[in-house]
Formats: sequence, structure tokens, C-alpha cells
Amino acid sequence: MNEQEAGQHWNENAEAWTVLARAGFDIHRDGYNTPAFFKLLPAIKGLSGIDIGCGEGANTRLLAKNGATLQAVDIAENFIAHAQATEDKEPLGITYSIASAAKLPFNNQQFDFATSFMCLMDIPNPEEALKEAFRVLKPGGFFQFSITHPCFDTPHRKNLRNAAGETYAVEIGGYFNYQNGKVAEWTFNNAPGELKEKFSSFKVPMFNRTLTQWVSAIVDAGFLLERINEPYPDDEVLTKHPSLQDAQVVPYFLHFLCRKPAGV
Repeated sequence: MNEQEAGQHWNENAEAWTVLARAGFDIHRDGYNTPAFFKLLPAIKGLSGIDIGCGEGANTRLLAKNGATLQAVDIAENFIAHAQATEDKEPLGITYSIASAAKLPFNNQQFDFATSFMCLMDIPNPEEALKEAFRVLKPGGFFQFSITHPCFDTPHRKNLRNAAGETYAVEIGGYFNYQNGKVAEWTFNNAPGELKEKFSSFKVPMFNRTLTQWVSAIVDAGFLLERINEPYPDDEVLTKHPSLQDAQVVPYFLHFLCRKPAGV
């Protein structure tokens, strides 16, 4: 599957994703993944940034509210339309563009920082996207991105549950078997039945890579790897969202904080 084909899947997902996520059903994102991302994020007040694969703009808006000047791109025009509509209604100074993560329409050394929230694992060429992020960053700038955890987002995954229905382990397999755009269908489990009936399941192309491949791609792009983080919900979050219990057993997400060396 090529990048345009993958992008078309996300363009078709955009309407349902925007409605359901904005209604609060993306509890992994809102409950702990995005908060952990911002806890890791260096100070951005007064800096210029690019948000790569911005979707409907939820996290881009959070970046802007932290005092940064933002450009944001996504390959899916329907996502950009939703993001722009919100910017028009509640301006935060964000400029949105339809563009590929692997071919950013910006100058060399244009931005102080770059981010990407849960995007790069869904494209066929994240290695090129990493190189592009490196290119558009000023020397000393950072790139922070989140992905599904490669060790636990595998072709085979099954939750093993006890008699109470609680996950005590996760069975995984096929870690080294590359899925070149194999489409997985799913939706937010906690969405009510009427919304699940109204909207089709998301069709998400899979381009799984190993942890070794991710770290190698970061290094090959020229970055210095500063930190990683494996977020999980604490007990307070679990009280509000008991269905996240399995995310305390294994990490479902992985965050990387990378730095472009000064003088490059």
C-alpha cells in the first residue's frame, strides 16, 4: 500500500473519528496518552512548531494553548477541513495545510520544534517522515512523537483475562511479520451502540515495525534520542475509566523525544 492509498483510508475515517473523539470516546488519548505526552514535552512557549499528522487538530490546539505558534499538516483533506473549521470558530493562530508527512511543504531549518501524535506508525514510510522532520528543524530543535508500542501492537494480540474479566497478561505474536498496509477494522469500544451503528468502523492500515527499526530510523535521520516514555493510566484514571485496566498490564503507546544536534 502506498502513501496516497493509506491517506485515503484516513480521509474516509475522518468524519467518524472527529465526531467520536470530540464526544470523549477516545479515552486512551484523553485519559493518559496525551497528558503523558505533554508531561514529557519541553517548554514551547514563544516557539514556532510544526504538528505532523494533526488529524482534526485536538492536540495541535493544546500545543497552541501552551504558547507556541503552530503550522499543522495532514494528508487527509477531511481532517484538515474539520481542524480549519474549529480554527475559524475559535482562532488560535494555527495554519493548517494538506500535506504528506514524508514531503513537508516547508523550508529547511524553519521550526524550533516538531511534534507528531499517533501518526507515524500509520504511514508506509515513517523513515522519510523522520528525515523531513529533521530537515525542517532548526539546529538544536526537538522532535517529539508518539506511536503505538511496537512490542505490543503486533499482528496477533489477545488479552488473557481472569474469572473477574480483568486482563492479567497479553498474548502477542508475529512481531517480526511486517504488515504492508493490512487493514484492521475497529472503533472506540465505549461509544454507545447508536453511534456505532451510525458510523462505520475505522479502517486503519497497519505498517508495523520493530523497536529496533524505529530506533535505527531515528538515528539514521540524524537525531539524538533524548528520552522515551511508556505511558499508562494511574489508579485515578482507572476509577473514571475501568475499561483501561489492561493498559496497566502492558504499554500500548511509546513516546520518543529526539533532538537535532546544534550546528547541523
